[in-house]
Amino acid sequence: MKALPVEPSAIPVAIGSRIRAARQGQRLTIEHVAHATGLTKGFLSRVERDLTSPSVASLVTLCQVLSVSIGDLFAVPETHLVRRDEGPRISLGGEGIVERLLTARSERRVQVLQTEIEPHGRGESELYAVDCDVDVLHIVRGRLTLIMTNASYDLEAGDTLSFPGREPHSWINHTGLPVTALFILVPAASGK
Repeated sequence: MKALPVEPSAIPVAIGSRIRAARQGQRLTIEHVAHATGLTKGFLSRVERDLTSPSVASLVTLCQVLSVSIGDLFAVPETHLVRRDEGPRISLGGEGIVERLLTARSERRVQVLQTEIEPHGRGESELYAVDCDVDVLHIVRGRLTLIMTNASYDLEAGDTLSFPGREPHSWINHTGLPVTALFILVPAASGK
């Protein structure tokens, strides 16, 4: 079997920002890393700005000090794009609403729901809770009232309210105008 020739890519591999992020994530200064690796601060600074490439030996040492795998530096990040009005429709109940999932169904760290609410639309008539730690409601357009067990909040475009996801709540659009809202659930609610 004949091997296919592979031409090297002329596109430089930019790993410097990932090295910097790993260093900063561990709250290490360039001085700390230089001391631990035996590399100079200037060299490390150039590596982090992708102005130079470390040798394999330097890269292995650097990854050991930063507790990252070499493969992680070169991995292509997983992305998920949802175009306007193309998110899958979901239904959490209520009246006069269209809800769309804006994050991947497989995403478990966070979930973003876009809710379009017609005039006088409402959530469930009974207060309900969502299986997540934090629920963030951001009003993109219009006015909405969020109702909780012991309080209610009148929100308008630009307002953001964070509350425990398991706190019983509901909402209503008391106005004659439509509302666009984002619900951000951390971590993603189970059962969707």
